[in-house]
Amino acid sequence: MPLQELSLFFPCHNEAENLEALVADALTALPALATTYEVILVDDGSRDDTARVAERLVRQHGEVVRLIRHEVNRGYGGALRSGFAAARYGHLAYTDGDRQFRIADLSRLVDVAGATKSPVVIGYRLQRADPPLRLVYATIYRAANRIWFGLRVRDVDCAAKLFQRDVLRGINVHSDGAFFSAELLIRLRLAGVNIAEVGVPHYPRTAGSPTGARISVILRAVRDFWSLRIGLWLNRSKTLARGRSLLDD
Repeated sequence: MPLQELSLFFPCHNEAENLEALVADALTALPALATTYEVILVDDGSRDDTARVAERLVRQHGEVVRLIRHEVNRGYGGALRSGFAAARYGHLAYTDGDRQFRIADLSRLVDVAGATKSPVVIGYRLQRADPPLRLVYATIYRAANRIWFGLRVRDVDCAAKLFQRDVLRGINVHSDGAFFSAELLIRLRLAGVNIAEVGVPHYPRTAGSPTGARISVILRAVRDFWSLRIGLWLNRSKTLARGRSLLDD
C-alpha cells in the first residue's frame, strides 16, 4: 500500500551523466510508492554539469523536483544532511545519484514498513556490484561497527533507506563524511528505534566516477568513527548531544 507522503532525495557529486535518467526513474516509480511526493536533488559542489542539468530538470518538473546546491563539496554526509533538512513530508527516503539502485525497488522498503510497522527500513545489497577493493573495505567497516558499536545490520552504507519523520526528531549527527550513515543508525539504535532490513538489487555504475574509496574519504570516516566511540566511553550524554539535528522543524 503506498505511503501517504514521501520526500525522496539524492546526494549528487559529478553525476551529470546520470541525473536525467535518475529523475525520470523517480517520477515513473513514485506514484506507486506514495500519494504525495517530492524529489530533492542535492548537488554537493559538483564540478561537471550536474548543476546545469539539475536546473533544467527543475524547470521541467518544478512542481515536484527541487534543487539544493552546495557551492563547495561538503562530503557525503553533508549532502545527506541537506536532503534531510529540506524534506517536507512524513516519510523520507534517499538513494544515491549514481543509479546503482532503481527507484522502483524502494517498494520493497515501503512494503516492509507497512508489514512490520518499523519506523526505519534499510536495504542491504543483493549481489553487490562493486569493485573488489570496495567490497574488502565494506567487510572491514561492517565488522568494525559491529564490534565497537554493536550495530548489527547487514549493510551499513546501503543507499536505500526509509524513515518515518517523527523518529528523526531529537536525533543529532556529528559527521558530515562517509561515517554519517553509520552514525545515524547507531544513534537511532541507542534511542531504542526499531530498524528493519530488506534485500534490494544493486547494479553496476554505468556513468560517472565513484569517490567513496578515496583515501581522504576513508581517513575522515576513521576519524569520525573513533570520535564517536571514544566520546561515548568518556561522556555518553555529552556525546549524544553533540552534532546537529537532522530536521529543521
